[in-house]
Amino acid sequence: MFSLSAPSRIALKDLLALAWPVVLARLGIMTMGLTDAIVVGNHSGEQLAFHALAWAPTSIVLTTAVGLMMGVQVMTARMLGEGRRHEVGAVLRRGMSYALRIGVVSMIAMIAFGPWLMRHAGLADGLGQGAAPALIVFALSMPAYLISVAAQFFLEALGRPKAGMWAMWIANGVNLLLNLVLVPDLLGIGQSGAVASAWATFGARTALAAFLVIYILRLPEARALGVFAKPRRDLTAEREQRKVGYGAGSSYFIEVGAFAAMTFIAGQLGAVQTTAWTIALNVSAIVFMVPMGLSAATAVLVGRAYGAKDADGVMRAGLVGVGVVAALSLIIALIIWPTADILASAYNRDPVLLAVAAPALALTALFFVADAIQVVAASANRAAGDVWWPTIMHFVSYAAIMMPLGWWLAHAIGVNGLVWAVIIASLVSAVLLTGRFVRIARRLGDGGWRAASGEIAPH
Repeated sequence: MFSLSAPSRIALKDLLALAWPVVLARLGIMTMGLTDAIVVGNHSGEQLAFHALAWAPTSIVLTTAVGLMMGVQVMTARMLGEGRRHEVGAVLRRGMSYALRIGVVSMIAMIAFGPWLMRHAGLADGLGQGAAPALIVFALSMPAYLISVAAQFFLEALGRPKAGMWAMWIANGVNLLLNLVLVPDLLGIGQSGAVASAWATFGARTALAAFLVIYILRLPEARALGVFAKPRRDLTAEREQRKVGYGAGSSYFIEVGAFAAMTFIAGQLGAVQTTAWTIALNVSAIVFMVPMGLSAATAVLVGRAYGAKDADGVMRAGLVGVGVVAALSLIIALIIWPTADILASAYNRDPVLLAVAAPALALTALFFVADAIQVVAASANRAAGDVWWPTIMHFVSYAAIMMPLGWWLAHAIGVNGLVWAVIIASLVSAVLLTGRFVRIARRLGDGGWRAASGEIAPH
């Protein structure tokens, strides 16, 4: 009978204790998007297409920016592993500064170039013009959201993920209330549908950022952590924090950019195909929040082991994370597959749309396990000091393989072709990244540490 060693049981216990609030917080992110989609979709199928197309380019910038914040989580965990608890406040302060600068620049760029992109993306008639106003409103919420991300990553690395979880679900309540009032324009403001839902998102993200910042400032140990102290300049730590963010941000940009491109490919096929792909992608994205949460918990545990120079702990934390996420995602896939019709009908009951959306949603269950493994393995790699190889592997899987394959298959067999391209790309990514992590962890066990920068040389 299979049994875990005592250290592996401890790692599993630590992972699950940290992971469940993080998973619920990540599910809260997508529940916010699900709320938007369901409320807007029941208001108007056309408005749901506008909402999806506005979100597609926004998601590229947003997810890339979230990746740039990943250094807050990894460096906080490493410093805790090294016993430098009093210095983690400096990590947070740098992260907040990055968040504000990145958020403002992103907001300006999206407002300046987003509407132009909508007009020149080759979309079916009227879709680009309808999506542009919602895109501008989404852009306005970028600074607040990135501040909330930096705060949430910091709390997760400290081992206080429940605060982020509660904050996210409070924000969901704000979002739901605003959607129900604004989308049908009950106040008579003169805006409804997709753009009104984007304003609901703005309000919810602002509330989220305010809650988390206030919570951190009121922590009893805030002064001991260095939250209020002006940190001494540490160029090595600054470079490493930025580098982790650059690597994660690049990967996120490649992956979410590829999926946004797939949405535009669906847009070339017409409104029904676009909405069907939106439904399949939205449900898949909600499912993806489970491995995203587990990837964050895995990164924290790997980062702590790395900071303590515990090579066995690095390997153990990474593989436990991969094993748990594989099991959970398989269970979820077995639930989604037979219930695809019911789930798709929650978005819109148009029989023409459901005839396309339900089979595509059922097919997505085939990539859940591979997609889950690859995101956990990528986070484990970065926490173990391997910053750039996960980015290279994501480029191969999602840019070089998925995008051209998706275009070809979509024009051959419709929206199901997009799903098959995701299945193939996720399998490639999972194999490459898991193999890379095992190699990195073994190299650490052979003494492959770089004390100065924490980076492992790629070869």
